[in-house]
Amino acid sequence: MAQNFLACDREQSWLMPPSLREWLPDEHLAWFVLDAVEEMDLAAFYGAYRQDGWGRAAHDPAMMVALLLYAYAVGERSSRGIERRCFEDVAFRVIAANQAPDHATLARFRVRHEQALAGLFGEVLRLCAAAGAVSVGVIAVDGTRIKANAADRANFSYEQLAREILAEADAVDAAEDAEFGERRGDELPDELADRTTRKARLREAKARLEAEHAEKTRELEQWQREKDEYIARTGNRNGGWPPKPRPIGPAPQGHINITDPDSRPVKTATGFLQGYTAQAVATPEQIVIAADVICGGNERHRLEPMISSACDELTRAGITETPEVALADAGYWNSPHIQHLAGRGIRSLVKPDADKRKRPTRIRSGPLYEQMRDLLETDQGKQLYRQRQAIIEPVFAHTKITRRADRFQRRGLRACQAEWRLITATHNLLKLWRRSQTLQPA
Repeated sequence: MAQNFLACDREQSWLMPPSLREWLPDEHLAWFVLDAVEEMDLAAFYGAYRQDGWGRAAHDPAMMVALLLYAYAVGERSSRGIERRCFEDVAFRVIAANQAPDHATLARFRVRHEQALAGLFGEVLRLCAAAGAVSVGVIAVDGTRIKANAADRANFSYEQLAREILAEADAVDAAEDAEFGERRGDELPDELADRTTRKARLREAKARLEAEHAEKTRELEQWQREKDEYIARTGNRNGGWPPKPRPIGPAPQGHINITDPDSRPVKTATGFLQGYTAQAVATPEQIVIAADVICGGNERHRLEPMISSACDELTRAGITETPEVALADAGYWNSPHIQHLAGRGIRSLVKPDADKRKRPTRIRSGPLYEQMRDLLETDQGKQLYRQRQAIIEPVFAHTKITRRADRFQRRGLRACQAEWRLITATHNLLKLWRRSQTLQPA
């Protein structure tokens, strides 16, 4: 008896079903993303195109939005990677309706609609709220370090920038002399164009350091005036005025990255990396209700702004409830912020002391510190604060490890903020999709 195998004829026509609806099962994430996009307000995208129909036809913004949302959800953020998968991946082909936008088109779409893509965060949160997937009794805020699209070796001090600019000018002069001799040489060769661009970046970075130095100088002068006025008014020379800014020297200090000037060296558990601090506020369902990015790693001034941003996002999503308890680690300790939030009816549970492995040499003292320590030692305080890691840490782990979003694709603070909101929006979309799968009847 002959062996029995299924036929494998690669020359046969219609190996795939003729209808895209038959290419994927009904419960696939791709269909869920397409259905979600249909419920979103995309007026900000369509408003950027001509109304008279003139010009070259563009890809439908709804398709491009769905394509980017699905790509970010499955961990594919590279424009070239998305283009390739529009040929190779069935789900990408379904979403793109068998079209294949090239990587340049995808990249330009992200740049052109940067803020509209960031606005999808609110649209997805609205869908989560409508599905009953958001509870805001207890929320948690935290930050994580994400690499910038820049190398740490591109950091320059003010003195290094000055030397580099002079060296770059000498190199250009030498190259022009070798190329043109005594002639003027109005038309520079192509190989010198990049050097000119690099010199412009160096001068821009130098100007930014000078501007930051001038701002710090004005801040210190303002502090001195306020101190003098306070002493003249009260006669008290023992304190009471605002904290003194960090002292500055006669020349700009610090370093700046000429590839991404907004990025900073930020400290992590394994050392320093060139990047940003991405922040999020999450609910017990691990739904992100606020997302932002800051330069550097100091989060002390971000407690109240992040909670306020979360309240605003909830209001826009149609949720009228206000968070009752906000959880944060010691890096967010800020006494005025804790007191202001308490006045708004939001109780903040923030550790007043760093982790034992990073315990400071001087223990913080004061009524609010002691009150918070006593509160965290109660059974209720322990039970509430124990939820912090379970609420927020898995969000970062899933984003950076499972979906490989541990480095920003864009450069500049504003672009990275928009990208982070898109990343967290797709996180929420995945949570909503998984919730819909569990609620489906067997």
